[in-house]
Amino acid sequence: MFIGHFALGFGAKRAAPAVSLGTLFLACQLADLLWPTLLLLGIEVVKVQPGDTAVTPLTFVSYPYSHSLVALLVWGAVFGAAYVLIRKSSVTAGVVIGALVLSHWVLDVLTHRPDMPVTVGGPARLGLDLWDSLPATVAVELLLFAVGVGLYARFTAARDRRGTFGFWGLVAFLLIVYFVNLFGPPPPGVNAVAWGAQALWLLVIWGYWVDRHRQVRALPRATVFQPRRPTTV
Repeated sequence: MFIGHFALGFGAKRAAPAVSLGTLFLACQLADLLWPTLLLLGIEVVKVQPGDTAVTPLTFVSYPYSHSLVALLVWGAVFGAAYVLIRKSSVTAGVVIGALVLSHWVLDVLTHRPDMPVTVGGPARLGLDLWDSLPATVAVELLLFAVGVGLYARFTAARDRRGTFGFWGLVAFLLIVYFVNLFGPPPPGVNAVAWGAQALWLLVIWGYWVDRHRQVRALPRATVFQPRRPTTV
């Protein structure tokens, strides 16, 4: 899952309008932002095995600290609480951020084979293996992405031309990267995977930049029915 995670980041702007799109991206992709550093440190393990699934050439051997259910519950609680305390924001914003962090595990369980850890040290693994079918994977991710981008586009408006071109440029770039990853050659090795994944930070920065050039649209006020007073003669 790639653009599916970003889809939830886009869509979450509706639930937490005061939170920057960059922060929402940081939350929904926190697992994949931690993962490459842990790979480079040798703490987590992945193998490049082309043909292992219909979608990705990667075999995820061990990644409990970045991708397990328990770890992401902790990361989500810490991130959400820190945001509320530092930004003096609403509890709702913290809950949305925490839920986005956890959503990464949920979406990965949908797509991965049974390799998603439940706990940090236990043997339990889950996965529904959507990656066994390339057409089904693409259909699900594109649907999620269309809904998420549509929600963000409807709920926000550009302050200037940068807000328009920057936003749609980001959408187009995510789609290009997605299809290049699907149909391009496999990475030459684990280090290439890890350093390539570090580029996700640039997408977080792009999200912050885009959000600075957009504003939340004013919601239409609800029409209040006021009965007519009876006419006196």
